[in-house]
Amino acid sequence: MESTVVRAHVVVRGRVQMVGFREFVRRHVQAAGLRGTVRNAPDGTVECVIEGPKPDVTEVIGRLRIGPSHARVERVDVEYQPAVGDLPPFPVIA
Repeated sequence: MESTVVRAHVVVRGRVQMVGFREFVRRHVQAAGLRGTVRNAPDGTVECVIEGPKPDVTEVIGRLRIGPSHARVERVDVEYQPAVGDLPPFPVIA
């Protein structure tokens, strides 16, 4: 049985900039074979768009709730959307 492919728009709040969070996201997303983007937002959050099979996307989001060792994740907001299939193999956007 094939998993549903989804797109998740994720906003991570807390001490998540200047702590290696974008690289952390990239590493876990690529290891799961997913696609997407990640960037530091002007409001101090990290914003990700991740697309792939829902179980894999959900697992990566679980890792984002923990974050790298120097981060302090306070909240993770997730909005699931239909997959579009237009995301790159996961560049880190400044």
